[in-house]
Amino acid sequence: MKKVTNVFWIALALVALAVGYGALAPDSFASITDSMRTFLTNSFGWYYLLIVSVMVLFCLFFLISPMGQVRLGKDTDKPEFSFATWIAMLFSAGMGIGLVFWGAAEPLSHYAVDPATAEPGTAEAFRESMRVSFFHWGIHAWAIYAVVAMALAYSQFRKGEPGLISATLKPLFGDRMKGVWGTFVDVIAVFATVVGVATTLGFGAIQINGGLAYMFDGITAGSFVTQLVIIGVVTVLFMFSAWTGLSKGIKYLSNTNMVLAVLLLVLVIILGPTLLIFNMFTDTLGTYLQNLVRMSFRTAPIDGENRAWIDGWTIFYWAWWISWAPFVGIFIARISKGRTIRQFLFGVLMLPTLVSFFWFSAFGTTAIDVQDGGFDMSGLMPEETLFATFSQLPLGILMSVVAVLLITTFFITSADSATFVLGMQTTNGSLHPQNAVKLTWGVAQSSIAVILLSTGGLNTLQTVLIIAAFPFSIIMLLMMGAFYKAMNLEYKAIKRKR
Repeated sequence: MKKVTNVFWIALALVALAVGYGALAPDSFASITDSMRTFLTNSFGWYYLLIVSVMVLFCLFFLISPMGQVRLGKDTDKPEFSFATWIAMLFSAGMGIGLVFWGAAEPLSHYAVDPATAEPGTAEAFRESMRVSFFHWGIHAWAIYAVVAMALAYSQFRKGEPGLISATLKPLFGDRMKGVWGTFVDVIAVFATVVGVATTLGFGAIQINGGLAYMFDGITAGSFVTQLVIIGVVTVLFMFSAWTGLSKGIKYLSNTNMVLAVLLLVLVIILGPTLLIFNMFTDTLGTYLQNLVRMSFRTAPIDGENRAWIDGWTIFYWAWWISWAPFVGIFIARISKGRTIRQFLFGVLMLPTLVSFFWFSAFGTTAIDVQDGGFDMSGLMPEETLFATFSQLPLGILMSVVAVLLITTFFITSADSATFVLGMQTTNGSLHPQNAVKLTWGVAQSSIAVILLSTGGLNTLQTVLIIAAFPFSIIMLLMMGAFYKAMNLEYKAIKRKR
């Protein structure tokens, strides 16, 4: 059993400072973070767009390259989990709450409230709303995760390095990654993970609150006290799950998530506008592929209004995925031992992307159809949109109950997975971190979520994400360079043996 490292104490101190500052001076905390977000989005929006597009191309290169035959592990290693369980686990950790939160709310917003370029409520806005939702939740998001996971799995399981972000940079910097610089890199990764997961826990608490408020009188949507209680209850549940370990708690919860998600998806398809859902999926898939390059690089440099939309949506999402990348990447690496790079990239890039597309087609199309039917939801808070949509469908109460259960299990799985990953990162890559370490990070995540909710809710969650993602994005660029260098040497060695 490995002991905690300096990374644990330094990262924990930074989290404690953030929590203390947010609790004691919430107005100042909100003001400073908002100023930092404005600076980053105004000055580095182009940077976020470029690096994420580079990550997509990087992953596609290895997917089709002969290097894709290299195994993430020793040549004799076999996958630990079945393909179905593997997909369920990476999907639960990688998207989870976000899909349920934004599945109906984002397309409706792009259609009726704040379209990217079209006029609100028009047929063009409908098509555009689905296309940009596909863009935000598609291959770009999963490429970000894949870059980190692929580099980590290769470093840890094929080269025998500890499961640390800093270890993936050794091909570039050698043993310098074992000293101060390695600690610095791992602290950034841990802090980004805590903020990224805490933000998602905040989204989960907001939506559970919204669902309960919609179903029960006496519960107010947007109530901080209610959200605090929700976070407290779920914290206890995910800590219990974390205590049981990866092969039990997370595995069973991930499979439960997929059952509930499929059930909810099937109900929406059957009870919603079924034919329209399938038609929108097919049509949007085509327009997504047709416009992918343009959307990937669109900065609207001379259109202030469109630029603000890009900052508020696309840049926010790219930052969200980057801030989640150390957590999700490490977790996916941990469960992907024994798969070839090509198998890995197909599973991580393609399948979850298609599921996300189908999810948005079902929930987004249904929400817009309800809106067009005369039930105006444009003034609702995002967390209420899903439940308002269900209220206009048969079996709406049942669907709302399933949705709340799904959010809760996703909530638990995300936090559970994150405590495991944070435990690994702060015990020198141990695959079995102590329960005390995992529980410490569980409390830290929940504390950050509470502070962020108390200082501005959804807006503050989005603001802190963009800030936390920036330094880690630089590390990701270095990881790609190191991985390519290592793989190039590996492939040359393989060819020589032949």
